[in-house]
Amino acid sequence: MIRRLVPFLALLLAAAPAVAQAPVRIGLSAPLTGPDSAFGQGLRQGAEQAVADLNRVAGGRPRWVLVPADDGGDARQAVAVAKKFAADGVRLVVGPLESGAVAAAAPVYEEAGAVMVAPAASYGPLTGRGLWNLFRLGPSDAQQGRAAGAYLAKAFAGRRVGILSDRSTFGRGLADAVAARLKEAGMPEVMFDGFPRGNRDLADLVARLKAARLDAVYFGGLAPEAVTLLRAMREAGLGATLVASDGILDPAFAAVDGDGEGTVMTLVPDPPRLPEIRGARPVPRSPEAESVAANAYVAVELLAQATERTRAADPRTGRIADGHKVAESVRTGPSRTLLGSVAFDARGDRAAAPIALRIWRRTPDGRLDYAGNDAEP
Repeated sequence: MIRRLVPFLALLLAAAPAVAQAPVRIGLSAPLTGPDSAFGQGLRQGAEQAVADLNRVAGGRPRWVLVPADDGGDARQAVAVAKKFAADGVRLVVGPLESGAVAAAAPVYEEAGAVMVAPAASYGPLTGRGLWNLFRLGPSDAQQGRAAGAYLAKAFAGRRVGILSDRSTFGRGLADAVAARLKEAGMPEVMFDGFPRGNRDLADLVARLKAARLDAVYFGGLAPEAVTLLRAMREAGLGATLVASDGILDPAFAAVDGDGEGTVMTLVPDPPRLPEIRGARPVPRSPEAESVAANAYVAVELLAQATERTRAADPRTGRIADGHKVAESVRTGPSRTLLGSVAFDARGDRAAAPIALRIWRRTPDGRLDYAGNDAEP
């Protein structure tokens, strides 16, 4: 695997001068402690391996240096990390992980002239603020919603579709994106409604869903409310197919028994494993770490490639005075990475971000699972 990667990494050196250069620092803002630390450690492992691979291709000299910082998954702490990076002259940043932390820290990085690549933040409006310096690798909630809308328009053409949300910013954003895609397809929803998180009495709402004779219901929200909705629908004798985002990925949904069978879910495809280094002992990673490590690796690749293409770093100090050229290079891509060809649109969202469709089905041992159950797009 590492042999296949070497030609891609070697491209980074093509524009570099032959003389030795001072190392370029890449900051990592991640939740290395706290409730999301398993994801944070995955980001660190992916970024560290990318830097090591880049340096190996450069002949072992420290061409790149990773500077990790713990933001705890907290917006205020992420701002403190951003200010520290800005003061220290770090102009290339991977992270943060959480959408709230990205939203809080992005203006600090913008003012400092730093470029940031968010590996997984999904909140739609993040890239709608006109920031020149922010890119995200994972699909936004809006992109997931549009993918679900396209699926509904095709799979339920000429049939009756309703849209619900938990009335949160997250859930309503998904619902609005689905509605917009259905309208574009000439198939507007029959019903658009919602209920607040924590509501356990859905009798009146489900009665209206049943009266509307729905064939499919899209739900924008999280697993606990999706479970409540499904059980209320089935108890009322409504067999409409539920469609949702990966917001329902939770043990609570897997435990919903037969009520959840047939549910269709949009989600990010399974990430590739990091390239293994011949002769090195494999690094054990938790499922959470594995889910984000590849994106952190690619974030480093993108920043390094753009820096080399623009020769933005001072060879004597390794410092980048301003990241505008680097950001423009990332934006104009595409770049060849572990994930294949990666390009971004004018907003900073990944162009044609891959989104999978999976169906929850009963396994032979009685569990409810979606792994390997692809739905027709």
